[in-house]
Amino acid sequence: MFSKVYGCAVVGIGGKLIEVETDVANGLPSLTIVGLPDNAIKESRDRVRSAIKNSGFVFPQKRITINLAPAELKKEGSAFDLPIALGILACSGYISSQTINKHCFVGELSLDGDIRPAKGVLPMALTIKGNSGHSLCVPADNIQEAAVVDQIDTYPLENLQQTVDFINKVEDIQPFKVDIEEIFRMNSVYDVDFSDVKGQQHVKRAIEVAMGGGHNILMIGPPGAGKTMLARRIPTIMPDMTLEESLEVTRIHSIAGILPAGKGLIATRSFRAPHHTISDVALIGGTQLVRPGEVSLSHNGVLFLDELPEFRRNTLEVLRQPLEDGVVTISRASASHTYPSRFTLVAAMNPCPCGYFTHPVKACRCTPYQIQNYISKISGPLLDRIDIHVDVPALNYQEISDKSQPETSAVVKERINNVRRIQQERFKGRKIFCNAHMHAKEIKEHCQLDNQTQSLIKVAINSLGLSARAYDKILKIARTIADMEQVKNITAAHVSEAIQYRSMDRNFWGNK
Repeated sequence: MFSKVYGCAVVGIGGKLIEVETDVANGLPSLTIVGLPDNAIKESRDRVRSAIKNSGFVFPQKRITINLAPAELKKEGSAFDLPIALGILACSGYISSQTINKHCFVGELSLDGDIRPAKGVLPMALTIKGNSGHSLCVPADNIQEAAVVDQIDTYPLENLQQTVDFINKVEDIQPFKVDIEEIFRMNSVYDVDFSDVKGQQHVKRAIEVAMGGGHNILMIGPPGAGKTMLARRIPTIMPDMTLEESLEVTRIHSIAGILPAGKGLIATRSFRAPHHTISDVALIGGTQLVRPGEVSLSHNGVLFLDELPEFRRNTLEVLRQPLEDGVVTISRASASHTYPSRFTLVAAMNPCPCGYFTHPVKACRCTPYQIQNYISKISGPLLDRIDIHVDVPALNYQEISDKSQPETSAVVKERINNVRRIQQERFKGRKIFCNAHMHAKEIKEHCQLDNQTQSLIKVAINSLGLSARAYDKILKIARTIADMEQVKNITAAHVSEAIQYRSMDRNFWGNK
């Protein structure tokens, strides 16, 4: 007996329709799976056998061969349990082989026949959308995730017995539908707000400039000054997410298996804050099985690196490519995949090893050599890729006890949305969405300076020893500041403020 059941595999950030072919023939009882399965799929033999028996069916005592086609594609994960089991049941006469080909099945089986959730259901659903004539049957816990893809029918399944009854039309299960706009609205609420932060007005201004133009930012200040608190609230003032961005972020989290249970769509900007002991593989992505790393999980959101000099140097250096290109390519012996990684880098650090070099009251115990050695842990090329460097001073009692109500995230976000609309109109028809992504051609076109402004930036370059990349960063920041004032031309005042946001270039540590 022969049967064919459709499953789906995750390939990069997409999916691939897989034909699960089953042949049951006379011979010594065995179950062989071919077609480049990984260990999780090979182990499905025992799960499938127990699930079939405990669901009330008879497992055939024959020679069973399972082929996952196309055979040259590496298959991973436990989501093939359900189609493998259904293929065996179809060969045993429990299921009509004609009816089963109308659906694609995804799910891991427990020993008692229950269907457990699987990773990567959203990219699978998007793949099925491109293959007309198929519906998608997924574990009930994954149905919210699958149903956000329109134009396909998605069915929630609880267990193997229910699935057989559904295929044989004994049990009627209706396609699951959701209101995507309502889900998007409900999931776009943040738990924190920018108004929680007391004082630090000039830092808030620098952050607003950074988010207005999509610039990376580094905050330097003593412990307790509010760097982490500010960073965690940055996503709340970033431009509103589009549905396309939301689907892209949800797809990455689905592949990584970290999509919150029952949450079919991520509608808030990601905030990822890996510990400084993280490895370069975990940051960039990879492992033996190619998986997205922190730079991809923070796509369209914020990657926050606290205590920046404490990160290993080789770990920080792998950030250079995704910061420049917005994508990261991971190559392993088994496969090579490209993941999106267009994130905003937000970093924080102390001004010295003890943290109190710039503190107005507490004395610093570090020597100039220790301070210089601490700062030098951050390479020049990486520092050049961080557009804005801003000092975050310690708050005094008056600022901490201030009863005035700071601006809310909604107010700041509205201004940032207006600035981004100006940039979207400017770069219409190009693959550029904000000032930070401008290339040399766009900088030359949109960052023209008059003689007075040219003289100012010339003095800054000669006195600070700025690199060519730092020069471009200043022009991009100045362009953003001009957009915030809704003026066409960059003035000396805009460039002067932009230069103030390069405190690392000004070497404010100096000698003690």
